[in-house]
Formats: sequence, C-alpha cells, structure tokens
Amino acid sequence: MGREERFGETQEKLKIEGWLARWLIAFGFRLLQLWARTLRYDIDDRAGIVSRPVTENYIGALWHNRLLIFPIVLRRFFPSRHGAALISASHDGDLLADGVQRFGYDVIRGSSSRLGASAILQLTQVLVSGRDVVITPDGPRGPAYELGPGIIFLAQKSGAAVLPMNLEYSRCWRLGSWDRFIIPQPFSKVLVLISRPLRVKPTSTPEEFEAERRRVQDAMMSLVEMR
Repeated sequence: MGREERFGETQEKLKIEGWLARWLIAFGFRLLQLWARTLRYDIDDRAGIVSRPVTENYIGALWHNRLLIFPIVLRRFFPSRHGAALISASHDGDLLADGVQRFGYDVIRGSSSRLGASAILQLTQVLVSGRDVVITPDGPRGPAYELGPGIIFLAQKSGAAVLPMNLEYSRCWRLGSWDRFIIPQPFSKVLVLISRPLRVKPTSTPEEFEAERRRVQDAMMSLVEMR
C-alpha cells in the first residue's frame, strides 16, 4: 500500500495544470506549426475527395501513433471540411483537447474502445449537422493497431461511412509509448493516404459484428507501411 500511495502522490505532482499547462499548450501549438512547415507533403487520395465539394460526411479513422500532425494535414488538404475529434476523458486528454481546439475542431470526450451512449449521441449529432468526425480507434491505451468496437457502433448508429486514413514518414523518431508514437523529423516527407470509404453493415450476432470490426481494421492496416 505504501508503494502504491507514493506512486499516486508522484502522479499528482507530475500533473501540469493551470497557467503552466495553458502556456505549454500555446508554445507547443506554435512549435508544431513551425515544425510542420519544414515537412514536404504528398497525397494518395484513393477516395477522390480532396479539393472537391463536400457532399458526404465521414468518420475519419487514423491510428493513434500517427496523430501528431494530423490536424495540420486536415487543414492543408481539407480546408472546407469541419468537424469534431473524439478525445479521451483522461487528464492527458484535457491537454490534447485544448490543442485540438486551437486548430478549429470541436472536441467530444470519451474512449474509442468504450464509446458510451452520450459520446455516440454527440458524435452522431456532429455527423447529422454536416460535419466530419475523427477517431483514433486504438486509443487511448491500445493495443496498437487493434480497432476498438466504438467506431463500429458509431458507424452503425449514424449510417456514416468510415474513411481509413494514414500518414507515412520518410524519416521519424519513435517514442517508447505503448504505440511507439511517431514524430516526423524536420524536412522529412509525409505521405498522406486516404482509402475508399467503408460502409459498416448492420449486425445481429457477435460473429457478424467481429467480422465488420475486422474488415475495417484490415482496411486501415492495408495503408500502413511502417509499424
């Protein structure tokens, strides 16, 4: 018990809150913008939606370890599309949510692996309003590259298609996190891959649901070169 209590106290001390958290987020936001300007971008748009009028809204799906510059990619290639991102309700999620909102996106709090009724309702309302939704379906804690059931529930409830997306880098650093989070090196090349939209079928048995979950997961993994 003593060891667990000391660990909990250490976690409390490591929390970054208040004005310091806001300052770090603002600094990180500016740094990321400058960092992203050094990168060279190319796109493989298999869905054929870049630079076209918005006629349909999607559930964008990206693996968690590719998340860092994704808001910048969306603003660069999809300036006319707007929407919301699903962000974990954890303390770390508080900081990430603030950063995402600075890029002009709304935030819905919840876990992509355990998507509650309230989050599903809010995300469905976003889609009905004519905006997109972005989810990292293996977040916030993994396992990496394993698609949680939440995105399948949302697609079935809303009727919106899932749009698998991925970012590949010519040079990068990998963190020691559960998903080996990826940070592109300055002046590296970013390849943006967009797959064809997937319609998730209605299911009536656990076996049918698992087949749909696996189908979406396989579609996302088909875009991944660097694991």
